[in-house]
Amino acid sequence: MSTAWHPHEDLITHLTRTSALGPGEAARVVADVLAYFSEPVEEFVRRRHAELRARGLVNDEIFPRIAAEIPSRRVAAPELSLRQLRRIVYG
Repeated sequence: MSTAWHPHEDLITHLTRTSALGPGEAARVVADVLAYFSEPVEEFVRRRHAELRARGLVNDEIFPRIAAEIPSRRVAAPELSLRQLRRIVYG
């Protein structure tokens, strides 16, 4: 790893100590995870809706599932009703 300071250096050190990842790989994993969980709620809802539709689920299955997933997002999103979820997807 370079001598430049990284904001998550302690996590990168932990990952290199507890896994087979090297410092560069650990830094990339941390960056990928942070980017994943930094996704705005509207983009998350649209992405998850498309993923679940592609798996053959219908809206009556999809929207309650997305509503249950939202609280586990890195930045707590506001609680959204099923109607609000539909409006994000369909406008």
